[in-house]
Amino acid sequence: MNIAEYSIKKRTITLVLTFLAFFGGLKSYQQLGRLEDPEFTIKDAQVVTAYPGASAEDVEKEVTNVIEKACQQLGQLKEIESVSYRGLSIVTPTIKDKYDKSSLPQVWDELRRKINDTQKDLPPGAGPSMVNDDFGDVYGIYLALTGDGYTYHEIKDFADFLRRELLLVPDVKRITYWGDQKEAIYIQMQREKMANLGITQDQIYDTLESKNLAVDGGRVEVDTFFVTINPTGEFTSVDQFKTLLVSEPGSDQQVYLGDIATIDRDYIDPPTNILRTSRKIFSRDDSVLNWKEVDTVDPSDSSLTVTQTLGNPAIAMAISTVDGGNVVTMGQALEKRIQELIGQAPIGIEFQIISYQSDSVEKAVNSFVVNLIEAIIIVVVVLMIFMGLKSALLIGAILFLTICASFIVMDAQGIMLERISLGALIIALGMLVDNAIVVTDGMRLRIQRGEDKIKVAREVVGQNQMPLLGATFVAVLAFGAIGLSQDGTGEYCRSLFQVLLISLLLSWLTAVTVTPLVCAVFFKPSPKSESGKEEDPYDSALYRGYQWLLETAIRVRWITVAFVLILFFFALYGFGFLKNSFFPPSTRPQFMVDVWLPEGTHIRETEKALEGLEEYLLTLENTKAVATHVGGGAVRFLLTYAPEKTNSAYAQLLVDVFDYKHLDSMQKEIQHWMDSNMPDALGYTNKFRLGPGDGGKIQARFSGPDPTTLRQVVYEALDIIKDDGGAQGLRQNWRERVP
Repeated sequence: MNIAEYSIKKRTITLVLTFLAFFGGLKSYQQLGRLEDPEFTIKDAQVVTAYPGASAEDVEKEVTNVIEKACQQLGQLKEIESVSYRGLSIVTPTIKDKYDKSSLPQVWDELRRKINDTQKDLPPGAGPSMVNDDFGDVYGIYLALTGDGYTYHEIKDFADFLRRELLLVPDVKRITYWGDQKEAIYIQMQREKMANLGITQDQIYDTLESKNLAVDGGRVEVDTFFVTINPTGEFTSVDQFKTLLVSEPGSDQQVYLGDIATIDRDYIDPPTNILRTSRKIFSRDDSVLNWKEVDTVDPSDSSLTVTQTLGNPAIAMAISTVDGGNVVTMGQALEKRIQELIGQAPIGIEFQIISYQSDSVEKAVNSFVVNLIEAIIIVVVVLMIFMGLKSALLIGAILFLTICASFIVMDAQGIMLERISLGALIIALGMLVDNAIVVTDGMRLRIQRGEDKIKVAREVVGQNQMPLLGATFVAVLAFGAIGLSQDGTGEYCRSLFQVLLISLLLSWLTAVTVTPLVCAVFFKPSPKSESGKEEDPYDSALYRGYQWLLETAIRVRWITVAFVLILFFFALYGFGFLKNSFFPPSTRPQFMVDVWLPEGTHIRETEKALEGLEEYLLTLENTKAVATHVGGGAVRFLLTYAPEKTNSAYAQLLVDVFDYKHLDSMQKEIQHWMDSNMPDALGYTNKFRLGPGDGGKIQARFSGPDPTTLRQVVYEALDIIKDDGGAQGLRQNWRERVP
């Protein structure tokens, strides 16, 4: 008794399992995690060490080299990249590809121990070193808070309130800020007064250090209570600093700090980074459209009233999802909670969406559902033409059942619905029906001839189950090279292999179990003709035409072989005209504009240089909003996005558009405008890409002992690439020399 015969005889068990697979698949579909891009492990960490006052050369010799030697003790190390700035060392160790997200935490712990052990070898004033191994976290929800007329401090107060409340939303892992300005109290000493009164800097430092310290005041017994003594006198305002008494130890002379210094509270200047937002505000009938309504408008609609806000200072809130969390449900819960809290916002404070990943994921999942329904309809219609309505409906039902069963296994294996897994399911749709077609067609014809159903099932499945299994494995192994690769590309595309493996094997399983059962139940012997003979199922125009085609091809076999070879060589020739790209450009309705000013440019000058570009971008009809990040790249709001390191001469503009199809023409216009109006800047536009990777598409590394020679060689290489044409955004990471 083979599988098919057993399934027919135990039809009740098979039907129960079928219904469990159907309803279990629908339940698993609701539970599956959802992401925009598949998870892949960032195998880099950053070791950041401050060395205030030291030149870049001193930082390299005294700090960076020490940290690099500590990193080299890791057996898991692949390579090290380091950058030494004035007063700051950043070392980036990269771990070998074979280590994944389950083994990397142990590697990072070992790295921390080695970095901690080497702290004693750092020069005085350097350190401590900070190991950052989570800068690969993805902050899928990226919002900007703006407030016309509000200070950064006031906006930050509301942001702190929001963060406290939003951290309680399910699936929220972390909330961080970008662009918030730090405050400080500035004490500017008046040297002449200090000299006249005999007060030194050290005395002021010692007095300040003794304030606002947490000191245990002890306890005292009062009646039946043991009361804690809490020392008072903490400073809570700038004016209190002015009344601070400064004196020399052992002297009776005391002076108010306000008499010998000017004391102010202000933001630290220059700031590390600055965020500015610009956007178009659409109104209809005096009602301002919200951010979701704006996504659906036609910017050329004359019934809309359009106003602009340009260059508003902002603080960004970046929200990440817990590992394995559902970014769609998190986004929906966040949106609901924000709507509940927005009424508590001060009048004038507003949200601007920079990235809202849950919407993109929801659109992708909905698109998959539409594709699934379309595929089933197409399968039913095509099979109905060639095999009849009953066969088409049965195979369509088996296809849907296979997809449902695939969801159950995906849920159990922790495979999420994201760009690659959804693509794999869509690819599989055309392959999942093959096994069922072979079994259905074989049984249908023999049952219609009047043969015993169990005998037919036994023979058809017995003859075909191993060839079908072999063909299934061949189809799966075609994707094995991608899914089994250990590098970032393999990890990114792994769900393609996994989903195809699961769905195709399940299609084989349903083909040899459920398919024979439903064929035995629904197919009936053909009625006899008027002559009393049974009708031959193969006696139709379709089968007669197919028989003639086969016989002709075999009879003129050499012509057939020659024709196939001609088609093959034409295919090879045509293949050469296709663009080669493993990961195509993203269809995300957003792109980047990277701007580099001469190295060493003050961040305020960089900010000022972008005002004209922001204004120009808003004049373009397809532009919806612009978020300008000055001093460094944004947080990693997409897994495939690699933020640029902190640099006062760098800025990145994230431009939201209504229709991504116009991006190519927009990029050309913007590039021409920057070349004409920003001659001192290196500016270029970039689409978001799919898949891992960072930096330019062409990268070359030069190494050697002489910095002057290295610069000369690099400039020669850049000239060669520039003369060849077709390249943009040419730059070298040492940038220009600075005074």
